[in-house]
Amino acid sequence: MTQTTKATPTAPEALILDIATRHFFIETLETQNSDRLDFHDVAVWAMRAALEAAYEAGRVAGAKAMLAAATQR
Repeated sequence: MTQTTKATPTAPEALILDIATRHFFIETLETQNSDRLDFHDVAVWAMRAALEAAYEAGRVAGAKAMLAAATQR
């Protein structure tokens, strides 16, 4: 009998799930083939907060990458 193990999510996937969990209270971003589980009503202020969190995460990641590239010279 083989066991299926769920792969460890990559850093971007984990960050996206963290944002979805914090702002939309969504437990998974995997398709569950159920309208009740796959579609969610979202308030515009929650959507804005999630987009701001994603933007900030990208900005920070970009700044870190630029700093790392600059210090390797």
